[in-house]
Amino acid sequence: MPTRIMHPARSLKFLLASSSPYRYKLLQQLIPQFEQASPDIDESALDGESAEQLVIRLSRAKALALKSDYPDHVIIASDQVALLENQYSTILTKPLDEINAFNQLKQCSGKQVLFLTGLSVIAPGCEQMTECDVNEVQFRHLSDEQIKHYIKTEKPLDCAGSFKVEALGISLFSKLSGKDPNALVGLPLITLNQILFNLGIDTLA
Repeated sequence: MPTRIMHPARSLKFLLASSSPYRYKLLQQLIPQFEQASPDIDESALDGESAEQLVIRLSRAKALALKSDYPDHVIIASDQVALLENQYSTILTKPLDEINAFNQLKQCSGKQVLFLTGLSVIAPGCEQMTECDVNEVQFRHLSDEQIKHYIKTEKPLDCAGSFKVEALGISLFSKLSGKDPNALVGLPLITLNQILFNLGIDTLA
């Protein structure tokens, strides 16, 4: 069996295909230096498309949208959908205001939310690689006052599902299930590291 040729991550150029400050902070844990750009694509779901198909398609499209502008970069893109009790008809989006945030968290109280995160990577000279990471979150039973206090404290208005798991949002849950809790923030680092390794990129070198 031939020896895998590995390239040190520090010798390559990387691009995060997202304007998210949360994904930016996460990626810094693996790749200290990289560029960031926002892809301009239509993120509407297609008729009959499952949640998994949606996040895989959009993460692939986000990476591909920037390939011509950054042909020498390793491009990393992701997309996420949150489903209330695995119901595709109940997708949790960014609330944008406190009323919507309250209603979302009230709806989630005592229930399970499924997070599907599509992750796609394009490296020069390599085939595009894409995975879907799945995490389940069990919400505690929350009172109206607890929800209001959380929203006032964290202001999670730009987060799908109205919470930030990396901060006080962890107190909203009774259980987390999944391979990588970083996926809840929007970028599954364990899956990303494995994809990079499969592409011959060593983040430890």
